[in-house]
Amino acid sequence: MARIIPSRRTFQYIPSERTARRTKATVRAAFAATTASLLLVAPLAACGSGTAANSANGQVYFLNSKSENITEFQELAEAFTDETGIPVTVSTGGAVSYDTALPSELAKSNPPTMFSVVGYATYFKVKDYLAPLQDTELYGLLTEDGKSAAMGDGDNVYSIPYVTEYNGILYNKKIIADYCAKDYAVIGSADDITDFDTLKSVVESIQQHKDDLGLDGAWTTPNLDSSGSYRYGDHMARLPISAELRDDNITFKPEITGKYVAQFKEMFDLQANNNPESKMMISSFPLDDSTSQFALGRVAFYNNGTWIYSQLKDNEIAPGDIGVLPYWIGVPGEEDYGAMAVYDAQWGLNKNASEKDRQAALKFMKWMISSDKGKEVISKEMDYSAPFTTFGADDQPTNEVAIGAEALAKQGKKYIYNVGLPNQQFKDNIVNALVEYVQGTGDWSGVESAFVDGWKTEWGHVKETQGMLPDAKPLE
Repeated sequence: MARIIPSRRTFQYIPSERTARRTKATVRAAFAATTASLLLVAPLAACGSGTAANSANGQVYFLNSKSENITEFQELAEAFTDETGIPVTVSTGGAVSYDTALPSELAKSNPPTMFSVVGYATYFKVKDYLAPLQDTELYGLLTEDGKSAAMGDGDNVYSIPYVTEYNGILYNKKIIADYCAKDYAVIGSADDITDFDTLKSVVESIQQHKDDLGLDGAWTTPNLDSSGSYRYGDHMARLPISAELRDDNITFKPEITGKYVAQFKEMFDLQANNNPESKMMISSFPLDDSTSQFALGRVAFYNNGTWIYSQLKDNEIAPGDIGVLPYWIGVPGEEDYGAMAVYDAQWGLNKNASEKDRQAALKFMKWMISSDKGKEVISKEMDYSAPFTTFGADDQPTNEVAIGAEALAKQGKKYIYNVGLPNQQFKDNIVNALVEYVQGTGDWSGVESAFVDGWKTEWGHVKETQGMLPDAKPLE
């Protein structure tokens, strides 16, 4: 999905002066919305120090979209080359520029052998380059959820998800426990938050008593600037659409009614009215400051996903204190659902590469998800939940957001269907309408139009330019 992804290594976030006055802690966050991560990172060639690298058995050029995992993919590439002698080159583009970089890289005389396919927006652009994968060993190792999330056309599967990411409502367990000990608390424990109405009551109560609780607000400040608008124009925007498709028991339809956009409004208003900043700040408030509010224990709730965990840990939240609530917005029947499982990060194989190089790339992919080294790096260093049967109980991440989302699934709650969005323009239109709404220069009808009219218009553009739409299949 197109979003600004925090990098764990390159930069260090320094809190705003306002935040720094309140606490000595700093959030170790680095954000890819910097010039360095907007550019395509120079290729990193892996040359084995053990077995001599030799292209007689093929070679791999991997164009990767996850700029926050440059070091880990390079480590995997080097280890694979050491073991097999097959040379691997890894090149990584920033999340914002990847969809622009990919077509140009594929058009070069030495194109990627394998590359990231980031949701339908990328898939439609590069489908003509993709080799079918349904008969490969790699596809056979996917879990059933992974297979259902793989993108394809008819009987052909053209990309394979390699990470399950989750997003939902994160909460600080200690803050909620402290709140529950007060005589004004509306719940006895976090376990009592069983629906949106209860969540809303808790949020409003915490906001009312924030001074007594030593907080700046109940929820992190929504941020609609480019660094964090994906939380609203992308992740949260999927919820009302997913619920409408769920009612119709279908994975896709080219037009929606917007029957649950009112519930989206309820959730957005809840956050806009119960955070530390004024509404006029929301359009320019940066994601790093929003993240710091939660990481430093200044607010109780924060909506985001597994990728943000590295910026939350090792701050004021003690290990084990990050909880995950189902991503409720007030839709009927949503009590049966938990977090949203996102499979937008997928691998594709270039059909135009030589047979020898394609086989080398398939071998590298399989090695990453089946070797002891590959599984360790993916689950422990990258902190990924991987949708493959090769990952056992000892191969699971320490990421508390992933653990919390999967705990909800173990309680019997289904993952929210991760409906694909047509393109970045659709997301931007929702964000722009939300800015107008929150600043009072527009009304909610603009947001409704961005959903309903925007969905029809942008999928129409996809069909016109790409000649195809997603398959419409029974949802369950």
